[in-house]
Amino acid sequence: MPAQGLELEMEELLLRSVPGLAEQWKGSTPDEIAQIERLAGRPLPPFYNWFLTRMGQSMGPLAYPSLDFSAQRVLACYAEKLVVPHPRFLLIAHESDEMMPLHVFYDLDAPARSDARVTKRHARGGELHDQFETLREMLAWGAFLSFRLGKMPQQCEGIFASDEPDVLSRLDPLMSSFGFTKPIPTGPFCGLYERSDAAMICNSTLREKPAGIQTFTLGGENAGTLRKLLGEIATTSSLKVEVDEWTPALE
Repeated sequence: MPAQGLELEMEELLLRSVPGLAEQWKGSTPDEIAQIERLAGRPLPPFYNWFLTRMGQSMGPLAYPSLDFSAQRVLACYAEKLVVPHPRFLLIAHESDEMMPLHVFYDLDAPARSDARVTKRHARGGELHDQFETLREMLAWGAFLSFRLGKMPQQCEGIFASDEPDVLSRLDPLMSSFGFTKPIPTGPFCGLYERSDAAMICNSTLREKPAGIQTFTLGGENAGTLRKLLGEIATTSSLKVEVDEWTPALE
């Protein structure tokens, strides 16, 4: 099935960022997808449909160490009564770490951009730990961190702060003016930016309204490039910039 719209942008991002992905990812069968949709009790988010057709059997290099997103594992969890069908929450990944067994669920009552909110909780319920507004953002953020920023010679981490909420609405035009593009559309809680010599990811805790703080990880060829960019953000906007850590550490 050819990718369309937002899924085409996501597919292009992943295929150029993750070496070997095209040869290693493997999709679910139509029957498995239909079974999951019956468990959800409603149409699946369009992005999840795309995800299952591309990676529902194997995520290849994108696989998480202890999270199993495969359709087979999801269906097995329901068949074994580890989780029971719920009109709001749909299990999408099983956590194998017994020390912190928080599984990944869709909150289907919180749709966003042809997708839905990703949250974690225990199999039988309990406190919600919201992660990302969409599965698309969760996967793209992780791929960027591992396969773009993680491969760059110099990185730094810190926060952007503002007296006004929605930091990304102020950051987006700045990054565009500095030559960065956004490979996929994101909401106010997650941002991805890239240009030939640098890349950056931002995120903040999900809440009712965007907060005035975004954590960031920035990577590039050298510390000078990163310092120049952060200096330009600080001097050409009202955003406050705080760097907490350099990797590798600066002398």
